[in-house]
This record gives sequence, C-alpha cells and structure tokens, in this order.
Amino acid sequence: MRGTTVLCVRRDNKVVMAGDGQVTFGESVMKHSAKKIRRLFDDKILAGFAGTTADALSLFGRFEGKLQEHHGNLARAVVELAKDWRTDRALRHLDALLVVADAKSTFLVSGRGDIIEPDDGICAIGSGGAFALAAARALAKHTKLAAKEIAQEAMRIASEICIFTNDNFTLEEL
Repeated sequence: MRGTTVLCVRRDNKVVMAGDGQVTFGESVMKHSAKKIRRLFDDKILAGFAGTTADALSLFGRFEGKLQEHHGNLARAVVELAKDWRTDRALRHLDALLVVADAKSTFLVSGRGDIIEPDDGICAIGSGGAFALAAARALAKHTKLAAKEIAQEAMRIASEICIFTNDNFTLEEL
C-alpha cells in the first residue's frame, strides 16, 4: 500500500491516531494537507485509512452504517464490515486498509477479511507504516512519553524515511 502513513498508539488509557497529509498521484505530490483520520459515531471512534481515497471513503460510509446498526459496538461493526468487504462483489475490489479504535480496542481491517487487534495497542498502515510502527514501539518501550508524543515523534521519523509520507500530520485523541 503506497502513499500514506496512519499510526495508532494506545497508552495510559489514551488512544491517539495520526495520519500524514500527503496525496500522491504516480510520482507527483498532488496535495499536502489531506485528512486521513476521521471521528465517527458521535466522536467516540477514530478511523484512519491508507489506499485509494474514493475506496476508503466508501468504506468509511459502510463502517459508519455498521456502527449505527450495532449501536457503537466496535468489535461487532468491524467483523460485519470485514465479512461484507470480503464477500460483496463491489467491495471486494476496494484498495484500502482501515485502522479503527475506540476507548478500549484497536483493529486493523483489510479487504481479505483480516481483523487484527495489536497485542501492544500500536499499529500502522500505509507506505510508511512499518517505519512509524517500529519507531512507536521503540519509543513506547524505552521512554515515558505520552501516546500523543509517541505518535508525533514516530510519524516524524516515518516522514523522514518514506517519500510518500509528509510531516503535515493530523492527530486525533480519545
């Protein structure tokens, strides 16, 4: 998955999701300030995407519907979205990944039906995801930084390594 970095960090009863603002088209930067993180379900759930923007926005709409249908139960909404995403002919071809979180849980969701809940409360997606994930895990293990500070520093590190990630971050905290 090229073209973005989204990171979710959970620490000390806080969850922070961060996304860069760069949008690329081929080898060109088309936009520097895209918002890839959304607050959903009365601001109780954070969702971030990597992949094709139109596909991700379609998934956000579907996911919001699942949240409404299951009264904000994040785990149930994620399972139902993954089932639809995997079995529905139109959805099956969407090119995106989602990271979603509420006050208690974090999930990475893919169109192959993958639902991953990270053991350490830290996960990342996109082209710079591995860099941000490694940096966030190291910072969480070896510092006393708060979730927001870990997310900011890990994203800064990823933006210095990944050419598809910039340093214009959006951060949301629950």
